[in-house]
Amino acid sequence: MIIRKTEEVEAIEAVEGGAVGVKMRVLLGEPEGVPNFVLRYFHVEPGGASPRHSHTWEHEVYVLEGGGSVFEGDKEHKISPGDAVLVPPNQEHQFKASNTEPLVFLCIIPKK
Repeated sequence: MIIRKTEEVEAIEAVEGGAVGVKMRVLLGEPEGVPNFVLRYFHVEPGGASPRHSHTWEHEVYVLEGGGSVFEGDKEHKISPGDAVLVPPNQEHQFKASNTEPLVFLCIIPKK
């Protein structure tokens, strides 16, 4: 069994694809011997956003704090704490924090 505190994991600033104000912590993944998935913690600063992108794997996201939007192509969906989001494979998407508060969420992806 592995138990980790979020603060014990290094925050990595995401800059690829034009990400703005996004930091990620890989809470559990391959280095810890996790066989199937990667559990990631994201903190998006107010007004920040991930790039619009798509890829061949799914995301399962759970919003912990703050508010913002997830874009499904050009369609915007508001998200807030307690929301669970499935982003299917190959679907263009983007996560964006509101202008007034950060957006904090967990994201699970398959191990590649």
